[in-house]
Amino acid sequence: MSKKIVAYFSASGSTRTLAETLAAAAGAELYEICPELPYERKDLNWMDKKSRSTLEMQDPDCRPALAAQEIPVAGADVVFLGFPIWWYREPSIVDSFLDAYDFGGKTVVPFFTSGGSELGEGQGRIEKLAAGAKVLEGKRFCARASESELKSWLAALKLD
Repeated sequence: MSKKIVAYFSASGSTRTLAETLAAAAGAELYEICPELPYERKDLNWMDKKSRSTLEMQDPDCRPALAAQEIPVAGADVVFLGFPIWWYREPSIVDSFLDAYDFGGKTVVPFFTSGGSELGEGQGRIEKLAAGAKVLEGKRFCARASESELKSWLAALKLD
């Protein structure tokens, strides 16, 4: 049986809810990807062209600093990577996480929350940033997806 972890970023709590349910369904350890400077409500205003999140997402090379923490990616075979969709891709803090660890030989499984947007260019970006990993196609869920829905998805992935 493979060692699985769920690493997620959640600005508002929606992705956290999904990640907690997924970790229970997968029998995986749960880890939060935390920015050094937490996002405040005003930072997330996508209609404000000068908000922190807007400025970060306009720069594809932006890598916000991660909080001092250690997520045991090295000991995992499968990394479920959760995040909300921002501007049709993963938030820049997720890119910081992908840059911080070696994903060679691992399976990375993106999952995300969104009001309706898909991953768009994010799939290719994650594949590039998680160099050496097998990156499965990302899947969108509502934040309150049931454990049985997630178990069905996990079974279809055939990770074990």
